Amino acid sequence: MRGSLFGKDSVLGEMLIGILFFGILVQIVGLIFFQEKVFYAIGLWIGVVVAMATAIHMAYTMDKVVDAGEGKASAKLRMYAMLRYLVIVLAVMAVYYFKIGNPLTCFAGIMGLKIGAYLQPLTHKILRR
Repeated sequence: MRGSLFGKDSVLGEMLIGILFFGILVQIVGLIFFQEKVFYAIGLWIGVVVAMATAIHMAYTMDKVVDAGEGKASAKLRMYAMLRYLVIVLAVMAVYYFKIGNPLTCFAGIMGLKIGAYLQPLTHKILRR
């Protein structure tokens, strides 16, 4: 399982690198423009961790569901997607409710999942030279 998620033909590692790269860029912007740097950073990195966990869970789910039948596969995919969305909403709500960090930067960190997906072809080119 581990080899298939992080192996030669897997995009997961490249997506994780893209998410981290995005997190670092947003952190640099935060250090320059925002007053509450620690509050900003905590929210951001909670979001980045959630984005990375989401990417890993999506890859794990795809690997697990490929062997299931067509009817069971779509039902499992829907269930796991709803679970991921619930965890994302709960993470942002927890950051807001407990005032751990900035909920907007937490959301920005979670959006690193999208940026990581868009950067994957670039990271693939860079890493596979």
